[in-house]
Amino acid sequence: MKVENGQKVSLHYVGTLEDGTEFDSSRTRNEAMSVEVGSGQLISGFDAALSGMVIGEIKKVKLEPTDAYGDINPKAFQTVPQTSFPPNFDFQIGAMVRGENPSGQPVVARIEAVNEEAVVLDFNHPLAGKTLNFEIEVLDVVSEIGEQK
Repeated sequence: MKVENGQKVSLHYVGTLEDGTEFDSSRTRNEAMSVEVGSGQLISGFDAALSGMVIGEIKKVKLEPTDAYGDINPKAFQTVPQTSFPPNFDFQIGAMVRGENPSGQPVVARIEAVNEEAVVLDFNHPLAGKTLNFEIEVLDVVSEIGEQK
């Protein structure tokens, strides 16, 4: 049985960057991932790679940024005053910081630059602009909830 949109699939994956650095792995966590193919739960290139696979198949795919987390958006950089942070905050370039946007929603950003009065935050996804490699193994396919194939 080939994987199709709308099916729930159990799988393992290993994600690496172009230099071979592993950024995520369900195998390392020893926890398979279950997703509904074509539902928008996955980045588009990963979702598309699942289509047509069969149980037990292992596929290696290379995803350009447009099929993964997109290109780096220059509008996702924001300069904020250092006074927006707690007193004595340790500003480290590259560190991730968490906060809230004006409507109270949680946000995560990476510190891009620091000067005497302000901090430049990068709100792009950490994998934006990167080519990603995945090794995907389909473990099981379920047509409808509770129905194994």
